[in-house]
Amino acid sequence: MKRVLACLLLASAAAWAETPPAGADPVASALEQARARRVPVLIDYSAPWCYSCYYMARNVLNGPEWARARRETVVVELDADSPVGARYMAAWNVKAMPTYLLFKADGAELGRVLGEQTRADFYAWLFATAGRDSLDAVKAKVADGSTASVASAREVLRAHHARYDANGGLNWFLSLAPPLRSALARDEQASAWIARLELQRAAAENDLPGCVNVAPMVLEGNLGCERPYELDKVMACTGKLPEAERRALLRPQAEMMQLLLDKRGRCADERSIVLATADLNQALGNPAAEAQVLDRAIADMKKRIDGDLRKDRNMSDNLRVYLDRAGRADDLDLMLPKLIEAYPDDYVYAYRYGKILASRGKHAEALPFYEQAAARTYGVNTLRIAELRARSLQALKRNDEARTVLSEALQANGPWFPEDAAKLKALLDSLPPTS
Repeated sequence: MKRVLACLLLASAAAWAETPPAGADPVASALEQARARRVPVLIDYSAPWCYSCYYMARNVLNGPEWARARRETVVVELDADSPVGARYMAAWNVKAMPTYLLFKADGAELGRVLGEQTRADFYAWLFATAGRDSLDAVKAKVADGSTASVASAREVLRAHHARYDANGGLNWFLSLAPPLRSALARDEQASAWIARLELQRAAAENDLPGCVNVAPMVLEGNLGCERPYELDKVMACTGKLPEAERRALLRPQAEMMQLLLDKRGRCADERSIVLATADLNQALGNPAAEAQVLDRAIADMKKRIDGDLRKDRNMSDNLRVYLDRAGRADDLDLMLPKLIEAYPDDYVYAYRYGKILASRGKHAEALPFYEQAAARTYGVNTLRIAELRARSLQALKRNDEARTVLSEALQANGPWFPEDAAKLKALLDSLPPTS
């Protein structure tokens, strides 16, 4: 899906505390400071390619509330592309950028939120969560069908959903005594979280019957700004459903998504709403509505940017994606060099344009952009850009240069990212020997 990012493995807080990444460890240092200051640790997870991160930096992570956050927590900024960031992503089961996590000074997780948030929502979550108990402590409060127990159970279920730990959340629910399970099933909010966990599990396991069974309950719920994320899951996991049945399932969402589109500014993540609505209309066999959604979004972004791509990187990147999704290749070709010029200090747009040119078979034109990106990249993307450069060099019969690019990237970053390194090694081994 376009708006859901990398998926990794889950480990407990104790596990990551015992096995920190080699070298500099900003999290271990933050925990030490937190113990001394008696405050929580706030992890700000981002990446250079994360459009939502630019939204948060510009619109939320500033001002008096952010100053208060820095006083009342120890803030750690982690980059998903770096070796340290990648190791902690696996340990904490971080699957989307940005992710904000709160930990007690002893390493127990207090909570997390994902993606773009409004300023009000983010700080309400942050300052409320900083004073809460850890997940294990909240679980211990779920003892019966009382109002307090049910409220705690909702928090447990929500936390497992935010951690992309559907199996953990559902297994916990099933471990409860039958009367307590019945009480949660009768509670509107708790039952909604159970359904969302079931959908999350079914989507992750490509379980078509499970998706079809739970999707109506999830989509009929009061999802607010999270509707596009759940709709994305349903569209992805029902792709093999007979067309008529799938359209009958999805058709009621058209009106709900249109309402979100019409209330611009109500939700922080406008891009997910636009793309999910376009995808929905495509799934419903309505290309005119699909095109209208994208054309309207493109016109809106152009008006708000007003020719200045540096005005707001989140909006500029949204425009890039809308043009790409609408198939406006000529407009995209005009825009990407301007984005490279507007944001010359990172690799992102040079990498993207090189990849587009290579996909069209224009490998000689792609190489200068790959090389520009390679000069500014780091971590896992050093390996990924090296692979793309090598494939373009290979297509141009420049195998010795491709071999050099791969060998240098593996030497510099291979040990940190074994899966990506394995791909590069396989490509390297496939190159014809030097004549």
